[in-house]
Amino acid sequence: MASMDSLSVTNLQAALSVTEETVNPEAVDKSSFKDEKQITSGTRKKTLIKKRKGGWKYATLLLANQGLATLAFFGVGVNLVLFLTRVLGQDNADAANNVSKWTGTVYMCSLIGAFLSDSYWGRYLTCAIFQIIFVLGLALLSASSFFLIRPQDCGDGELACVPVSSIYAGVFYFSIYLVAFGYGGHQPTVATFGADQFDESNPKEKESKAAFFCYFYFALNVGSLFSNTILVYYEDSGKWTLGFFASLASAVIALVSYLMGSPGYRYLKACGNPLPRVAQVFLAAARKWHVPPANPNELYELAGPDSAIKGSRKILHSEDLEFLDKAATMTENDLQEPNDPWRLCTVTQVEEAKCVLKMLPIWLCTIIYSVVFTQMASLFVEQGDVMNSNIGTFHLPAASMSAFDICSVLISTGIYRHILSPVAGKLCGNPRGLSELQRMGIGLIIGMFAMLAAGLTEIQRLKYVTPGEKTSSLSIFWQIPQYALVGASEVFMYVGQLEFFNGQAPDGIKSFGSSLCMASISLGNYVSSLLVNMVMGITARGSNPGWIPDDLNTGHMDRFYFLIAALTAVDFVIYLYCAKWYNCINLEGDEKELIELEEAQEDDVIRKV
Repeated sequence: MASMDSLSVTNLQAALSVTEETVNPEAVDKSSFKDEKQITSGTRKKTLIKKRKGGWKYATLLLANQGLATLAFFGVGVNLVLFLTRVLGQDNADAANNVSKWTGTVYMCSLIGAFLSDSYWGRYLTCAIFQIIFVLGLALLSASSFFLIRPQDCGDGELACVPVSSIYAGVFYFSIYLVAFGYGGHQPTVATFGADQFDESNPKEKESKAAFFCYFYFALNVGSLFSNTILVYYEDSGKWTLGFFASLASAVIALVSYLMGSPGYRYLKACGNPLPRVAQVFLAAARKWHVPPANPNELYELAGPDSAIKGSRKILHSEDLEFLDKAATMTENDLQEPNDPWRLCTVTQVEEAKCVLKMLPIWLCTIIYSVVFTQMASLFVEQGDVMNSNIGTFHLPAASMSAFDICSVLISTGIYRHILSPVAGKLCGNPRGLSELQRMGIGLIIGMFAMLAAGLTEIQRLKYVTPGEKTSSLSIFWQIPQYALVGASEVFMYVGQLEFFNGQAPDGIKSFGSSLCMASISLGNYVSSLLVNMVMGITARGSNPGWIPDDLNTGHMDRFYFLIAALTAVDFVIYLYCAKWYNCINLEGDEKELIELEEAQEDDVIRKV
């Protein structure tokens, strides 16, 4: 970071050690505080271990790690709904709900990983530990599949499997939730750790950091491309154990490659538990509820460049949520009594709490989009499973259609980075093209069109159903538009989310910012499961089979897709209001960069004239 000096380290232990309290009360000198109403902090330990290495070489290693880990994860997740129906004998609605709950748990675990990373373990150690858990879960899953797949090669859609005992089913669920815990904790931390490899004080590396998140999502989709094509084919033909062992091998290679880069990474020490810091702000503001907030230039802050929050740059005061400024408003009691962070907080600490509150409305608006996204792993697969998927004598697995989503992501990423972004930059006067909030809004709109396309495909599918037949004669390739639209929307929504939440999160909670994107997917899965239950509870009454029955040919899944499209449209209107209200974080040093940018733009205009 710009405010931190370069330090040299001789071993990894120094990079992982976590010392000092979150906010150091000893930094407050009351004698000078009475005179100047500010304090001078003591020398704090620098938290960035700047080495000669890092940069794109080691960021690329982390991108490869992400791709391999994603290959392993989707080797389990992409066909899980069919495993539950074919091997464990669950019906369509229960299987879709179980997949939604499992996927939701995956991304909810990202909050746990982010908390441990920011507070105690640091990024490197957190990534390593959760990857080990991930590998153990896959190993247990692979071993348990020997006892679940009976007879051999069953679960291919034709050969039925023998019902499994409750013990084996319990081991299976324990293993997949261990996979969820390991992958979920690893995801947001490796994204932030990759961004740490670039120094924001260097303009070129700052641009590279912005590009990293785009390539991060690109790597994620490259990894899932193999599992969504090759692995899915073998699993769909009944070779589930082979697919699970291939996922295990990929996860082991990812872990080994990650550890190999240890000597060259840049490291950030953990910044301490943020929960007490945020709690201190709210309690201090509540204690001074009847005290009017002071003028911005009279609020309490440390003098000098250092922040009272270890590892964080200072955050400049904002006009938002002014009632929290009471926590940094100095009273006579604050001048006379010993320093108490539960009564008086710095402006930076107050602004950190404000940042969390300001990001929440934006984050909540992304949950409905995640409901759209999660349909690819559940209802899209079930829909494709009852369509004509034969190409001559070759049977195309329904889950393989997600390859069109991945290809759409890869193509859309290139189009955005090399065409749309430069054009938007020239039109808007913003060198980075569209802002993160603008991209997220575009992602919502494209996601809504994806649900409309899915609904129209389902209407067509039902027209080509032959009475007494399980599958429709309509080609499965009618699903291409809905998969392609979801893929295009991901480039705008999820890449925008990664950049937005990581960029707007204060230095002390960067992994938390990245985890919000994954937590959005998590809640989207839970909301999707809730919607399925509500819809079936309302529509499946009496002799009516409901919208999503076990036999989809007697239901109306198209109406469920249109319902999600309507919810997305309403969510977009709310999002527009929240995005218009949002004000970006203002870190110390950003003003100088803004002035330099404006001067550079003025020079460009003068040269053109």
